[in-house]
Amino acid sequence: MSLGDDQEGSGGYGGTGQTRTRYPEGSSDVYGGARRGGRSSSRSLVTVVGVVVLLIAAIAFANRGGDDSSSSATGAGSRPDATSTAPSGTKPVKSTPGVIPTGYAHDAQGAQSAAANYATVLVSADILKPARRAELVQQVFVTDKQAALTAKFNKAYSADFLNKLGLDQNGDAAAGHTYVSRTVPIGTKVTSASDTSAAIEVWCTGLYGTAGADSTDPVTSDWFTMTLQMRWADSDWKVDSFSQKDGPAPVPGDDKASSADEMAQAVQEYGGFTYAR
Repeated sequence: MSLGDDQEGSGGYGGTGQTRTRYPEGSSDVYGGARRGGRSSSRSLVTVVGVVVLLIAAIAFANRGGDDSSSSATGAGSRPDATSTAPSGTKPVKSTPGVIPTGYAHDAQGAQSAAANYATVLVSADILKPARRAELVQQVFVTDKQAALTAKFNKAYSADFLNKLGLDQNGDAAAGHTYVSRTVPIGTKVTSASDTSAAIEVWCTGLYGTAGADSTDPVTSDWFTMTLQMRWADSDWKVDSFSQKDGPAPVPGDDKASSADEMAQAVQEYGGFTYAR
């Protein structure tokens, strides 16, 4: 079941009506995990090698001389542009804890900031709660799309759907459990822009699942990209439609999985951020 005008792919509560529930395989210790074996190289050898590397680097730097214009020109195309991740200098939008930021700049940077913040809302635990959903839709979407999207969200996130996630009809987890769905934007890209509209891609990672000692859906992570069609309306950037697809995803690391209690405590104690380009 799709939500929005151009929904596609799987893996997101904000982008589709499909569940991202994944059940564990193999070991019953769903929150367990083990790191790879320790490294056997001696500390003294590492120190010696490090000193040699530093000496070589110092000699190479000294031999460069004062004219490095040619080397800079030659290597310019092989390195990423530093401005791609640099702060814009534009004053970020004002925000209040627990409230979706509003009042974005009327330019491409403002559209990116809005898209990043809206992505965190569309793939969140709050969007599953009927009491919060209507309010979120009104704050995120353009007025003429709110009624249709509210109906789609309500149909997709039905009581039966919530039950499959281990949630009650209010979107709350059972006693002793904490449902998690938190999104973290990694970066944004403008694919098209005008004075009244913009298409923004938001590359995200996130956490989703249920933290609990007997949970069959432990909290895990995923990577996905959301495409938001933004429209300038009512003196702010709002979402006209959105879609979602998997990836790009990095090679998994060797981090040891935390316990259910540690994960639930972290989600409750660590607040989210306001994102701005």
